[in-house]
Amino acid sequence: MTQLTDREVSVDGADVLQRARISVLAEGIGLSENDLLEVLQLPDDRIPDLLALAHDVRMRWCGPDVEVEGIVSVKTGGCPEDCHFCSQSGLFASPVRAAWLDIPSLVEAAVQTAATGATEFCIVAAVRGPDSRLMKQLREGVKAIKEAVDINVAASLGILTQEQVDELVEMGIHRYNHNLETARSHFPQVVSTHTWDERMDTLQRVRDSGMEVCCGGIVGMGETVAQRAEFAAQLASLEPHEVPLNFLNPRPGTPFGDLPVMPTPDALRTIGAFRLALPRTILRYAGGREITLGELGTREGLLGGVNAVIVGNYLTTLGRSPDEDLALLTELQMPVKALSDTL
Repeated sequence: MTQLTDREVSVDGADVLQRARISVLAEGIGLSENDLLEVLQLPDDRIPDLLALAHDVRMRWCGPDVEVEGIVSVKTGGCPEDCHFCSQSGLFASPVRAAWLDIPSLVEAAVQTAATGATEFCIVAAVRGPDSRLMKQLREGVKAIKEAVDINVAASLGILTQEQVDELVEMGIHRYNHNLETARSHFPQVVSTHTWDERMDTLQRVRDSGMEVCCGGIVGMGETVAQRAEFAAQLASLEPHEVPLNFLNPRPGTPFGDLPVMPTPDALRTIGAFRLALPRTILRYAGGREITLGELGTREGLLGGVNAVIVGNYLTTLGRSPDEDLALLTELQMPVKALSDTL
């Protein structure tokens, strides 16, 4: 157990990281929105202190294992929604066009994902919500995957009705991803074809069903630092099992295509803040880390609170090779969950 110094125990007027040592590290209670804002405003020379504390929190409340996941899109492009960051929207002049993945290709992707040591395989579709055709294909795909390989199957299919939630449970879907994307106050600047509340309604249905909730979003979409703190606090209130943290990779042809890439120090502050907001949650590296953080920043994030990674490519952008990520985890002496479970 971590020993606190007399100076740290006296919290009146204490530095936010000292306060976090008491509430987050010692007690497992995430920081408030106001404290998260203070964390996100730390000067650059305090980032190493922040990341060191975030790593201690991760080790204390989550342990050393890193969860590895692969994702594949069963239906790509042609989405009717106008999420301003997404090249799969059929409303923008982006190069991604509608396509469906057949069942054998879906199974092969799951087998290849499992071969990396991943515990999770997520099936994603670019839709507002699933129709009967997609639900039928998902049912057939999940059945074929489970017959071919031992891996947890997750899904991300947009907004769900209660009947669709019940059907996913019956299929054996392990975890459902539906990102809130950004703070509630910033959401209207990101999406206009549906609301933040519609997304939250789906998440509540998923949580009530017993499926694990995976919910995160994207930072660097023009939100203020205060809205970044708001977003972290809103995610914490949902108590998700997993939070995928994406950094905007501006896509040509989308409304956000000309936004700047988030500076690396801001990205590292965000990683640390999200860990201090969510001490017991799987915090997963997702899209955009390659251009936002690079090799050195990716390493710093893994030593600063991140305890899960998506390996391979993302939905419409290239990621790092699985071999590179697995080699980095080995170098950092971070056991991959799927591999450590079999030892």
